Amino acid sequence: MNAPYHGSCNCGEVTLTIASEPLWVRQCWCRQCQKAAAGNATCNGLFRTEGMTVDGTVTWRGYTAASGNTVEHGFCPTCGSQLFGRNPSREGAQVVRLGALDDAQDLKVNAIIWTSEAPDWAYFDPKVEHWSAQPPGPAAKSA
Repeated sequence: MNAPYHGSCNCGEVTLTIASEPLWVRQCWCRQCQKAAAGNATCNGLFRTEGMTVDGTVTWRGYTAASGNTVEHGFCPTCGSQLFGRNPSREGAQVVRLGALDDAQDLKVNAIIWTSEAPDWAYFDPKVEHWSAQPPGPAAKSA
């Protein structure tokens, strides 16, 4: 693929560099993601935190998601861009919103999740695996 990946928030106060390829790339239609994405799905990559460099201040806020997981979102306190997501079940990894990356063109979605919460007008690529809720995920600690 393209590692390393580089990205930033809208104002440039927070920048990131990721040295590895994602463990997965997913489109998420859960209600929380729809709220974050103005009614659409979010596109997310799960990356190992080892080899991830973040410069600038990231503000974290959390809640309990529909999956039952405690989820925290990391965003720029200056412009409000949501950049990251994390939860305790993914030790050693965190989600990066693909829109924060300068070039995510070659990162292909390999699963569409929480399709049961998507609006009727949502389109699901028939060539991509679909999950009605949260699928099991890879263990971030394994090499």
